[in-house]
Amino acid sequence: MSVGITLDGKRALVTGGGSGIGMTTAGILREFGATVAITDINETGLSSSSAILGGCPAFVCDVADESQAEATVQAAADALGGLDITVNAAGVVDEVKFALERDMAPWQRIMDVNLRGTYQVCRAAGRIMVPNGTGAIVNIASVNGPGGWPRRTAYGPSKAAIIALTRELACEWGAQGVRVNAVGPGYIATPMIQGLVDAGKVDTERLNNRTPLGRLGTPAEVGQTIAFLASDMASYITGETLFVDGGWMAYGGAGDVKTF
Repeated sequence: MSVGITLDGKRALVTGGGSGIGMTTAGILREFGATVAITDINETGLSSSSAILGGCPAFVCDVADESQAEATVQAAADALGGLDITVNAAGVVDEVKFALERDMAPWQRIMDVNLRGTYQVCRAAGRIMVPNGTGAIVNIASVNGPGGWPRRTAYGPSKAAIIALTRELACEWGAQGVRVNAVGPGYIATPMIQGLVDAGKVDTERLNNRTPLGRLGTPAEVGQTIAFLASDMASYITGETLFVDGGWMAYGGAGDVKTF
């Protein structure tokens, strides 16, 4: 009996594939044997990622737009000859503002991309996978979802809702052979986080001190977990959110980890 992840013959769509976790995950799925298509709203990043990934099919898409999401999932399935895996990595970061200072338009955009976009891509993928009786969907949640985070009153609720959505779809589609799981990254060294660091809204030293493993995660560490959940090695796992957070969710101390 062979041991290890294999995705040979699988056809995978990764949203948010133009950078960060999405691009890295697409590469990892490809390394494990999958044929991959990617989408992103950023045409420049998408083109660059496609070239890095060997010229894989790439589609410009705003996942928050219903017609674009549906058409893109179908176009990807047509280009790949089917669809076995869908990874919802498209997402936008919070403004990092106190609730009393927020305007509704940017709040709504975060909800539209992160939650609505994930749902619309899941639904479009489900319409292909459920009739075929097989498939694996992996959504991107966050450690911001389960906990209460000041100044994250859009991003946190959007990610909490993705955790709930993952459970709901897993229960609805499980009998049809479609598994739906999520990963919950902690703080990962991505362009999104770097933007917050550059804006002075995130202090990496404080994050490292709060994380039991003492560092930020890497996109590859998230992508490898996604590949596992998408593979047959996770064939009896559905409805779960697996946190890839260096121990962030486990820690319950009152101060930095290193003070204990």
